[in-house]
Amino acid sequence: MNVLIKVIIVDDHDLVRTGIKMMLSDVQGIKVIGEASSGEDAVMLAKTSQPDVVLMDVRMPGIGGIEATKKLLRVSPDSRILAVTVCDSDLFPTRLMQAGAYGYITKDASMSEMIKAIKTVYQRQRYISQDIANQLAIKALTDNGEPVFDMLSERELQVCLKIISGGRVQEIADELCLSPKTVNSYRYRIFEKLNVKNDVELTHLAIKHGLLEKTSETDE
Repeated sequence: MNVLIKVIIVDDHDLVRTGIKMMLSDVQGIKVIGEASSGEDAVMLAKTSQPDVVLMDVRMPGIGGIEATKKLLRVSPDSRILAVTVCDSDLFPTRLMQAGAYGYITKDASMSEMIKAIKTVYQRQRYISQDIANQLAIKALTDNGEPVFDMLSERELQVCLKIISGGRVQEIADELCLSPKTVNSYRYRIFEKLNVKNDVELTHLAIKHGLLEKTSETDE
């Protein structure tokens, strides 16, 4: 009997979801059964559809991919999460795996690699893109201490990602269901742990460690 892998795609960019859906449309044994543009929507969708594999973007408005992974697995424990993101920082694969994800690939992965990754995690086996795996192996051999951003708790990392993406305190508070005072407390705690003085220094540190892509604006 042929196996049909039911997949949902979670990404806040319509073009990305459409592109992945088109790419998978003719693949035998894989069927896209739904799409979501936020972590919150992904949790609700998974609860009703119980997908086999979830292609999860890491950085999205709202709770983001890491928190969404945890919540989604509570309502659909048999789903396998495959993170698909532009960010190749070695911090994210570790955090995603700790949250319950089975795999991690970047958005520039080939069609064949994505299909292989989906089938691999469906079989409850780990899958990490080769370039990411190489980075992790090199880091394990060369680093004497923890990666800089590993000092942050999961909530601090969540707030940090919102800050370096340009989010204002009130916006972050609304998205994460926190008070502005609590967000500011996290913000100052992040600054203290990472030894930075302001959002600009935090952003440059994030670029240096691969948490944020360099743009013309951050070059200035």
